[in-house]
Amino acid sequence: MELFPPIPYAGWSDTLATVHRVAQVVGRVRLLASPRRNHWWNVPFHVTGRGITTRPMGLDPTFTIDLDLLDHRLDVTTVEGRRVSTPLPGRSVAQVHADLVRALADLGIDVDITDARPFDLPDAARPFAADTEHASWDPVAVTRYWQVLSQVNLVLEEFAGGFSGKTSPVHHFWHTFDIALTRFSDRVVPQPDADPVTREAYSREVVSSGFWFGDPSYPDPAFYSYTAPEPAGLETEPLPGGASWLARGGSHLAVLPYDVARTAPDPRAAVLAFYEAAYTAGATRAGWDVAGLACTNGSTDPLR
Repeated sequence: MELFPPIPYAGWSDTLATVHRVAQVVGRVRLLASPRRNHWWNVPFHVTGRGITTRPMGLDPTFTIDLDLLDHRLDVTTVEGRRVSTPLPGRSVAQVHADLVRALADLGIDVDITDARPFDLPDAARPFAADTEHASWDPVAVTRYWQVLSQVNLVLEEFAGGFSGKTSPVHHFWHTFDIALTRFSDRVVPQPDADPVTREAYSREVVSSGFWFGDPSYPDPAFYSYTAPEPAGLETEPLPGGASWLARGGSHLAVLPYDVARTAPDPRAAVLAFYEAAYTAGATRAGWDVAGLACTNGSTDPLR
């Protein structure tokens, strides 16, 4: 299998819209049932050998929700071994939402998502319970999504090893539907005019590296990096061949199109070089101690 198999946005955009909303339904449970972590690290999903997971959460009972993207089902499993499963193909978001609400009740899990709604999507005013519009589920495309997610996850894990400072886990955000890794400085960023979600996410200077599958505003999968707050002149820094700075929302994203990376002679090396160049650009422009925060081959041992 190719490291990065093809996954054109246009070929699965309807399914992607459904999967994104199903993930948000589960994400609402994760948000309510997990212990709070800085920068919302408790909220995203993590990749498994069969799909994506919330990891264990709650206390009475402790439970996990898994999206099995090989057998295409949603599993709610308690630490005592009780499990309720529901199929995903051929079902609307409203049906999956109803199934999950029922599963939580059957397992004695007290988490209320009856009126939950999408976050930052065009249909954010409509409850999941009323969403009969999104019901596309192409099993081949969904499994391909998980395969790509798994491969990118490992490249991000490798990239994470080169930094000794505060680093987020590699995690899959259900609100923006990207997978990312974030490096932090210890400088506090006051944001008096920002909303609480943004203030928590960006309370420190960051350089974030990730991958998204595309959306209507940028209908192509791509690797990306951004620095926040964005330092002056960032967009003038050099990037590897095929990558560029994209002006978006008053700031700049470093973007490497997925198809450029996947067709490179060494796709893994191409992505790592892109992430490293974009990080170095942002961290240097922001005045970080780039050399002091480096972690050669994932080790801080001074005698290595």
